[in-house]
Amino acid sequence: MADNPPETMTAMGFDAPGGPEVFRPETLPVPVPGPMQVLIKVDHAGVNRPDVIQRQGFYPPPPGASPIPGLEVSGTVVAIGEGAAPEMLNRRVCALVSGGGYAEYCLAHAGHCLHVPHGMDMAAAAAIPETLFTVWHNVFERGWARDGETLLVHGGTSGIGTMAIQLAKEFGLSVVTTAGSEDKCEAARRIGADLAINYKTEDFVEQVNAFTDGRGADVVLDMVSGDYVQRNLDCLAVDGRHVTIAVLRGLKAEINMAKLMSKRQTMTGSTLRPRSDEFKALLADEIYNHAWPLFEDGTIAPVMDEIFPLAEVSAAHARMEAGDHIGKIVLKVGNG
Repeated sequence: MADNPPETMTAMGFDAPGGPEVFRPETLPVPVPGPMQVLIKVDHAGVNRPDVIQRQGFYPPPPGASPIPGLEVSGTVVAIGEGAAPEMLNRRVCALVSGGGYAEYCLAHAGHCLHVPHGMDMAAAAAIPETLFTVWHNVFERGWARDGETLLVHGGTSGIGTMAIQLAKEFGLSVVTTAGSEDKCEAARRIGADLAINYKTEDFVEQVNAFTDGRGADVVLDMVSGDYVQRNLDCLAVDGRHVTIAVLRGLKAEINMAKLMSKRQTMTGSTLRPRSDEFKALLADEIYNHAWPLFEDGTIAPVMDEIFPLAEVSAAHARMEAGDHIGKIVLKVGNG
C-alpha cells in the first residue's frame, strides 16, 4: 500500500434532490477496495450531464454504486484489492466509475482504468473516460461507423460532441453537428466538424441532406430524442443507424414506421452506467488497443472548458445547466 490513505475523506453530496445549491461537503470513510478494485487518490473529476440528472433526482445510482456523483476521475492508485495487478499500485490512471468521483478517494474496477502517459495533464485525463467510453461504444460498436461514412452528432460543443467529432475524424468519417449559436458552430468547426449547423436558425434535416447530396447521414448519435427522432430519421441514409444515448427533449417519440422500413434503418440506444463490470472491462480493452494511442501521442485531447475546485461543484453544475460551456467541465480535487 502506498501513501497509507486516511480513515476519512471529504466528498460533495446532497441530502435531497434539487438545484446546484443542494451540494454540501460531507465527511465519509475512505472506501476499501474489494476484489478487482483499486482505490484512487483523486486528482481531478469530470462533470457530466448524468451527474446533473442524478442531482435533480432522476438518475439514481445503480445497486452497489456510491451515492456520491462523479463518473470519471484521474489520480494515483494508492491501494489495490484482491485480484488487481500489483503493478497498478502508484500508477497514474484515469478511470470510468459508477459513482463516487466527487471525493478525495474513489473506488474503480481495475479493468476500467487507463494508464495516464507521462506528459498528459491530469485535468485533461479526468475529462476523457466517460465521453470516450460512451462515444466508442455507441458510434463504433452499436452504430458500426466506418471510414468514408457520415456521422451526425447533436450538441457538437458538449463533452460527448467534442469527443465524437475528434474520434470520428481520426477514423475517417465526415462529421456534421448541430449547435445553438454561431460561436458554438465555429468552435465545432475548429474541433474538426465538416459542417456545423445552427439549429436555431437552420433546418438540420435540409442541411444534412444537402451536405450529403441527398443520401443522408449513415449514423446519428442522438442525445435529444423526443421530436428530434423523426427528423433524425428523415436525414438518415438507407441502411443508416440511429443511436440514442440521452433524452433531453423527452422520453417518447412518434415515428413513421413505413419510412423506417423503406430505408431499412436501424434504431438502438444504450446507457453505460448500469452495464456489468465485465462489459466495461472488455470495452476498456478495445479502447486501449484502438483509441488510446491517439490520446497517448496527443493526436486527440479533450476540449476543456473550465476547472472548478471541488468545493465549488455547485458553480460547475450551474455552468453546465446554463449551456454556455464548450467541452468538458472538471473539478480539481487533489492538492497537487
